[in-house]
Amino acid sequence: MTDAPAPPRERPISPHLQVWRWHITMLTSILHRASGVALYVGALILAGWAVALASGPDAYNFYQGLLGSIFGKLVLFGLTLAVAYHLANGIRHLVWDTGRGLDIKSADASGIAVIVFTVVASVALWLFAWIAGVFY
Repeated sequence: MTDAPAPPRERPISPHLQVWRWHITMLTSILHRASGVALYVGALILAGWAVALASGPDAYNFYQGLLGSIFGKLVLFGLTLAVAYHLANGIRHLVWDTGRGLDIKSADASGIAVIVFTVVASVALWLFAWIAGVFY
């Protein structure tokens, strides 16, 4: 009888994203993290706006011109998407915290609802702003 240690077993390797079959709850989880990162970027943009405001009319006009450019509006629309998505998905998570909507069918349906809400709310908000004359 030998008391030799058993050879070490290979540790299992978690499959990468290409191995998993994509589903809506996987997408919504990734988008929730991405929208959170985008909101941090939005906070930096807001802080830059406040610094420009405090720096005087020239700096403020430059910053407003930057935000009013095509690229600036595209970034602001992306931030609108991030806010709407993070809000809707946060409410979805609050519902989950009550123990409701955790079955696969409900989770998939609420994920689709969050994505639809995000697109509709963002487009509606920008359309309302355009009709109200915010853009020039």
